[in-house]
Formats: sequence, C-alpha cells, structure tokens
Amino acid sequence: MIKLVASDLDGTIIDKDNDINKDNFKAISDINKSNIPFVICTGKTYSIYKGLCSSFHASYGIFGNGTSIIDLKNGKEIYQSLLDKSTVLGIIKLAKENNLHVHVYTRNQIITEELLYLDLRNYKLQKNNIYNNKLEFKIVPNLLKYLLKKDTDISKIVISNTNSLENIKNTICSNFNVSVFDIKKYGKYKDKIIDKEYEYLDIIPKDVSKGKALKFLSNYLQINENEILAVGDNLNDLDMLKNAGIGIAVNNAYSEIKQIANYVTEKPVEKGAFAEAVYKFIDF
Repeated sequence: MIKLVASDLDGTIIDKDNDINKDNFKAISDINKSNIPFVICTGKTYSIYKGLCSSFHASYGIFGNGTSIIDLKNGKEIYQSLLDKSTVLGIIKLAKENNLHVHVYTRNQIITEELLYLDLRNYKLQKNNIYNNKLEFKIVPNLLKYLLKKDTDISKIVISNTNSLENIKNTICSNFNVSVFDIKKYGKYKDKIIDKEYEYLDIIPKDVSKGKALKFLSNYLQINENEILAVGDNLNDLDMLKNAGIGIAVNNAYSEIKQIANYVTEKPVEKGAFAEAVYKFIDF
C-alpha cells in the first residue's frame, strides 16, 4: 500500500510551456482525498512555488534539492541545511574567474549581478505571477563584494553557461565540501520560458539531496520507504526514485532516470504523465 506520494515539479507535473495537465490536478486531488501525504520535491525554493503548493494542498515540500523540508499545513520548517560563508565566497570567486554567470538563493531572494539564465527564467515567471510566489530579485553590482559585507544565509549557488561546465564541476567537487547537480537545458530540454539553451550547476551543501530529504521525511512520518511512490524526470531525482518503493520516470525523463525506474510512463508530462503514474499504482 502506498502511504506517501512524492513528485518533482518541472518536467514531471509542469511542462515546458509552464502548463499543468488537468489530469495531474485531478490525481493530486484524489491523493489528498485519500489522506495520503502529497510531497512536492523540487530544486526550487519554497518562495518560488508557495502559491502552487497552496493550490495543490500539498502536505509537505522538499525544496532546494533537499536543503529545506517544510510542513505545508502549518508552514513549519522541519529541516534546513545551509552553505557556509567561506564556501559560498570561494565558489563565487571561482565562477567569476572563469567568466561564468552565478546567482545565489536565500529563503526569499535570488541575488545576482544580471538576469541571464535560470534567474531570468524565475524572474519571468514571477513577473507573470504564474504561481503567486513571494520571491524577491536583488540585482547587485558585484555579488562577491555584496556577500562579503552581508550576513546572508545561502542555501544554494547556481553557475550557468551556454557551454559545458564539466571542468568547473570537477574543480568545485575537488575543492569544496558540496554536492553538485549538472542540469543541461539543450535540445528537447531547451528552456522555452527564456528561449535559450544552457547548462547549469546546482550547488548545495554536501550529502544533501532529494532522496536523503525524502528519507528524513519518511522517518519523521514513520512511513517505510517501500510505501513511497516517487515520480521524476531529471538527474536530481535519481536517488529519490532509487530509494522509493516505486520509482517512476515520466516518458520525457532523462535516459539515466528511465534506466533505474521501476516504471516509465507511456505519456509525457504535457499529456498527464504524473496522473498515469498515480492511477497505475494507487487504487483509490
């Protein structure tokens, strides 16, 4: 019996045009009616998807790829992991030395020198008020100097470029105590919101991930991992799907995700892949 459903958002429930299939809404509603906790698992911060969490009536949220877990019923944060200041400054300095775009996340802010890649995407979503989020964008002349002067809690750093970031990823992993997820937005994964292809590194505290956060939450709720249904599409969903009782890849997922999944949906995200996964494995 499934006692918890966990799902990624972008590429899993939300399609490339930022739309959500009506069948996905119905599936989430049926989950809630059955008193099965529905857990949002995203690389984004809570402030970005606060409005969407509310419209889904989600029970819990895993945000920032596992840096924060929030009980969405009362807004209480039950887990948090932050990057230490020396790590933040060191990675930003390295990025700037290599002429790479970098921005950082606090609980309610994106801080950047210029809106270019993922930060521009989030800005456009905010401007269009699609998810009624509460995110503030702070543009500063020099990110390194700004953070040197400010006592700011940073949960995540994002480095972006139009070319491969493999070398800088290896350098960061060798010199800093962090976890790094490499996300490629090329070809069919192109970012349609800003009409651009790029690659970005999602940098969070060491040993933090969606999978580890989901394990923490399952222990907190006293739910066995075998009783969890998890759905995803991207590389940062890999350990979440591996550690769930049933790990499902949507049809549009990366091949690495499909290879480890217990089931791959016939439908892609825009056709209601999440709903297909839910109704296949849960008998309401």
